[in-house]
Amino acid sequence: MRHPARTNAAKATQTRIIFVIVTDGDSSNFSNRASVISGVELLWLVCGNVWRHKLRSFLTMFGIAWGICSLVLMSALCDGFREGQRKNMSQLGDNIVMLFGGRTERQAGGERAGRRIYLNDKALEALRNGCPLIEIAAGEQKRYDTPVSSAYNAGRFLTLGVTPEYLKLRNLPVEVGRQVGEEDVAEARRVAVLGASVKKQLFESRRALGEEIRVNGYPYRVIGFMSEKQQNSSYDGWDNDKVLIPLSSLRRDNPPYREAFEQGRLDAILYRPVSVKVWEAAQFQARRAIGAALEFDPADKSAVFLWDTIESAERFDKVFNATELFLAVIALVTLTLGGVGVMNTMLMAVAERTAEIGLRKALGATRRRILTDFFLEGIVLALLSGGAGLAAVWALTNVVNRLPLPPMWAGLPVNYNTAFIAMGALGTVAVLSALPPAWRASRLAPVEALRTER
Repeated sequence: MRHPARTNAAKATQTRIIFVIVTDGDSSNFSNRASVISGVELLWLVCGNVWRHKLRSFLTMFGIAWGICSLVLMSALCDGFREGQRKNMSQLGDNIVMLFGGRTERQAGGERAGRRIYLNDKALEALRNGCPLIEIAAGEQKRYDTPVSSAYNAGRFLTLGVTPEYLKLRNLPVEVGRQVGEEDVAEARRVAVLGASVKKQLFESRRALGEEIRVNGYPYRVIGFMSEKQQNSSYDGWDNDKVLIPLSSLRRDNPPYREAFEQGRLDAILYRPVSVKVWEAAQFQARRAIGAALEFDPADKSAVFLWDTIESAERFDKVFNATELFLAVIALVTLTLGGVGVMNTMLMAVAERTAEIGLRKALGATRRRILTDFFLEGIVLALLSGGAGLAAVWALTNVVNRLPLPPMWAGLPVNYNTAFIAMGALGTVAVLSALPPAWRASRLAPVEALRTER
């Protein structure tokens, strides 16, 4: 009794024999008709081979589909975390560098080591005038636990003295009203911009714009309030808990002690380089200019602490790139295993259809035709699997990106370059997995193949 699969194969072979005999009389257009039929037959052969071995074919196709999914999803996952980290850093400002005073470890300018360094207006001017690689620079001055009150409530908040240059560096957007302007600073106006949490505590749901508050006992007019921020990193507190007033007003109404006031001390200096490509050279110029102004060795990095968000972003990028490469290698291994499954499936197909191959060769099929048929059959099987994997990725990323996402993750952005690389890897795996079985089928001798009984 013959096996059902062999019976089906024999019937398929008989169908091809009848087709060849019927069309043999019309040899003028046989090649054209054969080329059209071969494309349809190819799809039927793939579908029939998959259907006869459902479990084996499913596992093979699943391996390739999972490999493609892994390759694209792992890259998208790393890109999501990378973009989330950049978005988080942009909450502070766009490509900014922050300088804070430290303590010297080297002797310089006749001064002993261990001297406390205080940044001041003199250092800021040296930075602006002596550093061509710095686009913009501004000083930062603040007062912690400043008493602020309205007609309804009161509290203690960080009060920040700002200038137009400072607002160009820091990301402090105003949702309603306006931000502190140049005239406000020049005239030392008593105007204030409230953070989201400050506005909520002082006014709740009441109208705040244009209302009067008292900052350290002095009357200020609310000219705007900031939109609520989802921050998870800062160097002096959340922006939602801050009150912004002109720097000149802060120095007049809430001055520091006499020595700090006379020296024009600043809590920090912020700057942005002209390009992200010159951040290292800009750091060198900044240390040299401030060192000359405050009389310390520019090579003494403990004298001034520096937080460069560009450098931090590059460091994070290196970590994410290494992680992405590691995950991509794992995904490629999975994809390769799927290709081995395709090759195994096609080798079994060649073994099951040995008699058919011999008959086709006996009827005039060339070695190239046999090679092409089996090669294309393996290619179609691999590409169908990869296409299913890419469709699954597209569906999954669309669903995930519509969900509420945490602050440090930007979802699953699919990079087109990654998709092209995945398709290139898929094509390579498809060719390498389909070529050995096709080559084996084309090398079969007709007589020996016809003697094979399966």
